[in-house]
Amino acid sequence: MGAFLLVFVSAMIGTIVVVSAYALGVRLLTLSGRTPIVTPAEFTDAITVVTPAEIRQAEKRAAKAAKKSPLSEGQKRAALVGAWACFVVSGAAVIYGIYLIVGEHVIKLFT
Repeated sequence: MGAFLLVFVSAMIGTIVVVSAYALGVRLLTLSGRTPIVTPAEFTDAITVVTPAEIRQAEKRAAKAAKKSPLSEGQKRAALVGAWACFVVSGAAVIYGIYLIVGEHVIKLFT
């Protein structure tokens, strides 16, 4: 029972770290004036398709929000650096988790 509890708590902490770091990174990226807009891929069997007019409207809203930012250029730059730092932490946590799962097996395979 103790081992199960240890795995459960570790998984919850890892999940909280990865999701929180990524969410904070997206928030800081938006504060820096670089709203992440992803144009949707067009699939032939897609249920909903975003029209080019809707894409332009979303881009206009993002540009308007970026202009309203009360942050100075230095603060925006700091937010951008913080965003990338959060993304690095999130990615490193994922890579470390994968290493914990398969790391020893890969090392034994090559030695």
